[in-house]
Amino acid sequence: MGIEKLHLEDALEDSPQTRSLLSVFEKDAIALKKYTVGLHNCCQRIMKAQNELCAATQSLSQHLRDFEIQKFPLESDDSVLSSTLKQFSSYLDDVSSIQQVLSAQFSETMMYPLSRFLQADLEEITTLCEMFQIASNEHDSAMSRYMRLHKRKDSERQKSEYNEELYLMRKKFHQTSLHYYSSLNALQYKRKCSLLEPVMGYLHAQRAFFQMGQDAVGKKEIEDFLNNISTSVQGVQQDLQTETKKTVEHIDTLEKQSAHMYHAEPMVDMPYIPPNTSLTQKAGYLYLRRGKHLHMPGPIGKQLIATKWERCFFFTVGGNLMSQSRDELAGSLVLDLNEPGVLAEPHESDDRRFVFQVISPKSKRNTVLQAENERDKDEWICTLNNIVRESGYIKGKSPQVKERTSSSSSLTKQGSGSISPDQASLSSMSSSGAVPRTPAPTPSSSFVAEAPIQFDLLSQSSPSSGVTSSLPGPPKRINPFDQSANEVLDTLDSAIDTATYVESFVVRFLGSMEVTTDRGDKLVHETMRQIMAARAIHNVFKMTESRLVVSSECMRLIDPSTNTVRTQFALADISFWAAHPENTRLFAFITRTKPPGANQSTFSCHVFECNISAEEICQAIGTATKLAFQALMQRKLPPGVGKEKKAHEKVQQVKTREKNLLMQNIQQLEDAPEGEEGNLHNLPLSPDGKYLVLTATDELDDLIESGDLAQPMEKLTVESMQLPISGDLDNVDVEPESEA
Repeated sequence: MGIEKLHLEDALEDSPQTRSLLSVFEKDAIALKKYTVGLHNCCQRIMKAQNELCAATQSLSQHLRDFEIQKFPLESDDSVLSSTLKQFSSYLDDVSSIQQVLSAQFSETMMYPLSRFLQADLEEITTLCEMFQIASNEHDSAMSRYMRLHKRKDSERQKSEYNEELYLMRKKFHQTSLHYYSSLNALQYKRKCSLLEPVMGYLHAQRAFFQMGQDAVGKKEIEDFLNNISTSVQGVQQDLQTETKKTVEHIDTLEKQSAHMYHAEPMVDMPYIPPNTSLTQKAGYLYLRRGKHLHMPGPIGKQLIATKWERCFFFTVGGNLMSQSRDELAGSLVLDLNEPGVLAEPHESDDRRFVFQVISPKSKRNTVLQAENERDKDEWICTLNNIVRESGYIKGKSPQVKERTSSSSSLTKQGSGSISPDQASLSSMSSSGAVPRTPAPTPSSSFVAEAPIQFDLLSQSSPSSGVTSSLPGPPKRINPFDQSANEVLDTLDSAIDTATYVESFVVRFLGSMEVTTDRGDKLVHETMRQIMAARAIHNVFKMTESRLVVSSECMRLIDPSTNTVRTQFALADISFWAAHPENTRLFAFITRTKPPGANQSTFSCHVFECNISAEEICQAIGTATKLAFQALMQRKLPPGVGKEKKAHEKVQQVKTREKNLLMQNIQQLEDAPEGEEGNLHNLPLSPDGKYLVLTATDELDDLIESGDLAQPMEKLTVESMQLPISGDLDNVDVEPESEA
C-alpha cells in the first residue's frame, strides 16, 4: 500500500485545500504521539515492575491490539502494521507467564528506540508546527503591510523595504512549510519502524535470557516471523533514506524554481514576463474590499462607510467567480459571470495599487479586488472578460472561433518536415492565394514582439469538424451534450472513408504562439522552450488530451470523451513539423494563416506531448502530406497523360509476370526426373505438341485493341517464347520478335 504524502509543490501557494489536508496530517501526528506515549508507558512498566511482569506484558499485548480500533486518519483498517501488531500481541500473551527479565537488555532493545522516536521525531513535529504557525502569521502581517502601501504618499524607499520584508517572510514561510511537510511525510515511514522495533527487541531479549520461556517463544514460527519483520523494517528504512534524499533534492529544486515568486512585485533586474491575455480559468489570492455602514450619533444620523480588505482565495469555475477562505471547506459564489453586461476593468483606488473591479448591472453592485502586482491584475481582468465573452450554454448555437489555414509538407530524414519549393508552388494553386516564402529564422526575429502564449485548445470553424459558422451577437459556448451520437459518428466516418492513409495518436496540447517564419528546427525548438518555461512560471499544469487523427485528407484533434472534433488543420496549411532533439515525447508543427483582406500570412507554432516517440507522429505527418501531394500532382496532370502512363505501367507488370512464369517453368523442367515425361502433362504445350508455351499475350492484346497504347510497342509472341521439349535447357536462347 502506498504512503500518503503532503505535496511539497503546494506549500508556497498555501491554498485552503492544502491547509485542510495539513490538518489531517496534524491530527494523525497527535494521535500517533498519544499512542506512542501509551506504548512507552507500557514498556516502562515492564522495566520497573519485575514482580508484576505478567500483568505488564498482558497490558502491552492489549495495547497492541488497540491499534486496530484507533482512528488514524492516514492508516487503513486492513493495514499490514495493524495485522503485524496483532500477531505480536498473540505472542505476548504466551510471554506473560515469564517472571524474570534483564532490565539492561530491556533498556537497550526496547526502551531506547521508542524513547528516541518520542524525543527526536515526535517532538520535532511539535516544534515545527509552532514554527509553521509563527511563520504563517508573520507572512500574513508582512503581506498586509505591503498591500496597505499608498501609491502616492509612501516613498519608494518605504515600498522597497516592505517589499523586501515580504520577500523574507515569504521565503521563511516557504522554507518552514517545506521542512514541516517533509517531516510529516517522513513520520509515515518512521511510524512503521518505531512501533515495530521496541516490540521486536522485547521478544529478542525474552528469547535470549529466559530459558524457562523456550517453549513459549522459541518456536520456529516465531523465528521466521521475526526475520520477516526485520527484513520489512530494513526495507522501510531504505525507503525512508531514498525518500529523504529525493525530498532534499526536491526542496532545492522547488526553492530555485520559486525564487521569482517570493517578490510580490518583480524586481527591476528580473526579465519581463507579459500577462497571458488568453486565459479562461484562473485561481489565486486576492484582496476583497468590503464596506460597512456606520451610524453616527446625533439628530442628523449621518452614515459613514468603513472599508475593510479581506484576503481570500478566488477561482473561476463554470462561468462563476468563486471565493474561499482558509477555514472554509468549499467556495462561495461571488458573481455569476453569465449575467449580461458583466465587465472587469481597472479601478482607481485612493489608497491601494493594482486594484480592479467587476461590474454587474443586473445585481447593481461592483466587486472591488486587489492583486499582488500589475501582471496579476491584467491577467485577472483578461480572464474574467474572456469568460464573459464565452459565457452561457445556448442550445443549437455555435461559438465564434478563429479560422485557421495551413500548408502542405513532406517527410524529411531527420523526423522533421517542411514544404519543398515545387510543392509550395503547386499547393498554393489549391489555396486562396500564393503563400510567400519567408527567410530562415534568426535569433532576434523568431517571435512576434510580446506575442501571447495560448494554453487552451480552441475549436476551429470548419464545416467538417462539426462547428458551424459564426452567428451575430456575443459568442456563446455550445452545449456539448446537444450533439447526437449519430452526428458525431457520421462526421468522423466521412473524413476517414475518403482518406487513403489514416493514423491515430493520443496527444496533449501544451501551448501555441505566433512566430515570424514558417520553418526551421531552431525555431520549433526555441518555441518549445518558451512554452515550457511559461507553463512553469505561470504554474499551468492542466493539459488538454485529444486524439490526433492524421490522414491523407487533413489532421484533426478529437475529444476522446465525446468523439467530437475540437479543431482541424488542412495539410496544405502545415508548413513544418519537428520533434524535440532531447525529449522524445515533444513535437510541434507550424501552420500558416492568411486573415481575410491581409496581404501577408501569419504563422503559429503548436506544441504537443505524446505517450509514444514523437518521431513516429512526425513520420505519419510526412507520409500523409506526401500522399496528399502525389494526389494533387495526379489531379493536375493532363487527361491523356495519366491514361497512357497507366497503360505503360500495366505493360511492365505483364512483362514482369511473364518473366517470373518463364523462370518457374524452367525450374520445373530442371527438377523433373529423367525418363518421366508424364510429369510434363500439366505444362502448357503448343497445338502440335512440340513446344512449351511460357507466356500469354491476352493482356497486351487487350491494351492495344482498347487504344490505351498511343504507339506500337514491343511484345512477346507465342512463337518467340516457345521452347523445344527435348534438348539442353542450358543452351536455350529466347529471342523476342518485334511485331507491329
